[in-house]
Amino acid sequence: MKVVTVVGARPQFIKAAVVSHVLRRDHQEILVHTGQHFDYNMSEQFFRELDIPDPDYNLGISGGTHAEMTGRMMMAIEDVLVNEDPDWVLVYGDTNSTLAAALTAAKLHIPVCHVEAGIRVHSMTNPEEINRICTDHVASLLLASTRSGYDEMAVEGLQEKGVLTGDPMYDAFIEYSTKLDVKDIVLKLLGGGETGVPEEYYYMTCHREENTNDDNTLLEIFKAAERLDARTIYPVHPRNKERALRLRDRLGTGKIILTEPVGYLESACLVRNAKKILTDSGGLQREAFFAGKKCVTVLDFVCWPETMIDNRNELTRPIADEIVEKLSHEQTIDSHYLPFGDGHAADKIVRALEEFR
Repeated sequence: MKVVTVVGARPQFIKAAVVSHVLRRDHQEILVHTGQHFDYNMSEQFFRELDIPDPDYNLGISGGTHAEMTGRMMMAIEDVLVNEDPDWVLVYGDTNSTLAAALTAAKLHIPVCHVEAGIRVHSMTNPEEINRICTDHVASLLLASTRSGYDEMAVEGLQEKGVLTGDPMYDAFIEYSTKLDVKDIVLKLLGGGETGVPEEYYYMTCHREENTNDDNTLLEIFKAAERLDARTIYPVHPRNKERALRLRDRLGTGKIILTEPVGYLESACLVRNAKKILTDSGGLQREAFFAGKKCVTVLDFVCWPETMIDNRNELTRPIADEIVEKLSHEQTIDSHYLPFGDGHAADKIVRALEEFR
């Protein structure tokens, strides 16, 4: 079986890492990196630390509008698929890379397998939602990470081509989150500029435009972090660095530790050892859940309903009082509740490809 896997963004690299390790035992995989995330911390570093084989094709496509990026990707991916003539095109998640690969393969009559299928936030103003819906409808095989994703397929008449496999992100978290020592990571992030490593810390990621493109919004989030009972580690995306530094210095208390972006291994280790999590990332919500850490998410829609139980993950507006209050809520953990599978999703994904008729 020959499979062309198309990736382009950080979460896809992580999922592809665990699936590729299983897939390549008995099958041929051609790895295509669209280049959607192009800087080192968001691309090459993940390939190195997750032991992902070098891409067979690196398309180098990033920037531009959604239409421009998707169109350029489709043209380049078409050349790859015509050249390789695979049995499957394997795509992950909901990026422009995912949609471009799925549409191109479907027009060439090559079966598409979509990992993390069926997810819906029921908001067509969300560009990822459009990518998910279109990809699911042209794919031949839909692999759901959770029961809610699998059930959503039935609403759109897609469940007959769906399989519940579990979440490869959970596989990855189990495998990688204990590989580094948290004290070494924090010392590296501090860069020798501060003394001592915090005994406790909150871990924050904040990158969405609605939370970072306005001083007042990001300042509210920072004000919440300043009021917590431990310091907050915040790796800053390059496009947001100037604003974050200016607002942090304006508050002046020094409780927010701004750092360079971190790789997946570092981030997973920081999640596992954090006191609590504050994020606007769909991926980090899951990792907080995997690690048993209380999470508050600065979003106005639910990404993963499985995490929204027993105060384990709560949505908040970007208002300091609300963020602090919700972080203070105690969570309850049921060790028998495993909505993301048993940690063997990669094996089930490859088996679904093999067994598809």
